[in-house]
Amino acid sequence: MAENREEILANFQSITNVEDVAEAIFHLEESNWDLLSAINRVMPQDGNSTTQSNSTHDVEMIDDDISVITPKNHPPDREDVNQASTSALGNSYSDLVELQVSCNNKIHEIKMSGSATVSDLKKRMETLFGIPVCQQQISGLGGSKATSSALLSSLGLARNAVLRLKAADRVMADDEVAERLTTTYTLRVKHDDREYTLKYPGTKTVQDVKNDLFSLTDIPVRHQVWTGWPNVTGLDDTVLAMVGLELPQHDLFVKRAPSKQKEYKRIIVDSSDSENSSVEEIEDGDSFPTEDDMFVDVPSERLQPLMSDHVEDEALGCIEFAQRFRTRYGPNTPNFFEGTLQDAIKESCLKPAKERKLLGVYLHHEQSVLSNVFCAQLLGCETVLQTLAANFVVYGWDLTHPDNMNLLLTSVTNTLGPVASRTIRSIPIDRLPALLIIMRVRSNTEIYSVINGNVGVSELVGGLVEALERFASQRDEDVKLERERLARQRVKWEQDEAYQRSLEADRAKEEFKKQQEFERNQEIERAESERLMEEAKKEALRAGAQARVPAEPSGGEVEVSRIRVRLPPPHHECLERRFHATDTLAALLDFLASKGYPQENYKVISSWPRRDLTTESHSSTLKALKLYPQETIVLEER
Repeated sequence: MAENREEILANFQSITNVEDVAEAIFHLEESNWDLLSAINRVMPQDGNSTTQSNSTHDVEMIDDDISVITPKNHPPDREDVNQASTSALGNSYSDLVELQVSCNNKIHEIKMSGSATVSDLKKRMETLFGIPVCQQQISGLGGSKATSSALLSSLGLARNAVLRLKAADRVMADDEVAERLTTTYTLRVKHDDREYTLKYPGTKTVQDVKNDLFSLTDIPVRHQVWTGWPNVTGLDDTVLAMVGLELPQHDLFVKRAPSKQKEYKRIIVDSSDSENSSVEEIEDGDSFPTEDDMFVDVPSERLQPLMSDHVEDEALGCIEFAQRFRTRYGPNTPNFFEGTLQDAIKESCLKPAKERKLLGVYLHHEQSVLSNVFCAQLLGCETVLQTLAANFVVYGWDLTHPDNMNLLLTSVTNTLGPVASRTIRSIPIDRLPALLIIMRVRSNTEIYSVINGNVGVSELVGGLVEALERFASQRDEDVKLERERLARQRVKWEQDEAYQRSLEADRAKEEFKKQQEFERNQEIERAESERLMEEAKKEALRAGAQARVPAEPSGGEVEVSRIRVRLPPPHHECLERRFHATDTLAALLDFLASKGYPQENYKVISSWPRRDLTTESHSSTLKALKLYPQETIVLEER
């Protein structure tokens, strides 16, 4: 059947131009491996533009699968026990290629046969410098001619040519990631005497390749033993672009794992869900159907433990437990929380009441006969998985090693208290695994119930449902209390807010009054300053005018002009002064200014004829102005 499928696959790809092996196998399986039906299924859709359609499909796969890319680092190159050929040392001297390789400020001399390939040279460099092949950046080797299969003699290297080697950066640029994802990788897979050449886009995962090989070789994935894959963490979930495959072609070898029935245990699970559900271990040396879902095949000596011994970091231990649990029991397993127990409690129990969930702590023990049945049959039940996914945060831990148990008990004591720690310590091994249901009750986070491993599916579901009902009732009560508390806090907040606004308004009024008072005082000070300056100016003018006033003539002198001045209201008195008839009008005006009546503010009016003397020439004498021998003048404000 495998040979027929390979031939059908090859014919299908050659006719339809569908290069994607996974897509081709999908169409063939949908048509029950009937070549004509598969062709009719594809050709009406693709027509003559199959290549273009496939190209578009590849781009869509990049978008769909981009989330499964492992961290952007160059994976270590695959291990290869074959070293570069050393037989060339026995060849003639002219057949040797002598190179000087500079790396990390050190130069090493490498001699290799001219018939050795670039791949052999890179492996020799990996041995000497410790830089994996996939991380080597070499300059001076011949540029684009230096492919992995190219012979050193074909590169035209000078004798003692100097090559520079450095390790590539651990983080790839976005354009390099995009280029790798759009690259088509050719895998040449050898199985027994047959060889398969398969082409995949960079977005396909290693698991996809293994699944396709199952369709071609009838070897289940779990029984496939591979040689040639690079040593990459989480290989099955890694896309081909990030595995570090050789280009333009990568060689792989696959074979069926040898059967070792004596290493396996057949665990027969009674379908009854009663408390007396029986679990029977039978050492069975005979073969039995490998695809029978009623049995759990556990290769006891080859299974990797769910958690390493002597775990020091709780978060890393949980991550390791979740990954290994999924690897051992398949995808139908709970989604374990990857973090510390304290973080799991914060995620489930310490959120607002409406967002809270139950916390399920799964305790595993490898030495318990119930472990594999509980994990495969009970935790793999669809009802249980849906219930846990919708209402629980599930935290997993392996108690097999004493140090790991002590680490968990310390964490439980710190987060839940000593009572919870004693509860876990008191569970016997023969009743493990156990599922602890933790909820928050009346502001306390505590263990609500313990479901031991010796139960059936219905009892497990019943225990989960009972806890959910109790949790829902408590959550409704907590939501109500929380709503009332929030309402009180809102009222208090609104009162505080109103009080703060009132304080702010009073403070603003006070500040406004202070500002007004300050501005008023500033204005008063400014006006007073201006007044003082004006008075000082007037005093200076008065003093200057007084200094210019001529002396008053004595009583015996002749040609004396007697001037009488009527002051403006509200004054009723008059000023009198004698001047020489030859004194000028300026002397009279200076006299009036010295008395506080400058001509800028007052008019000097003669009585007859009425005229404004301030408009006359100030150099005119009093006699010329007919103010001799006497005259009465009037002061008027301007």
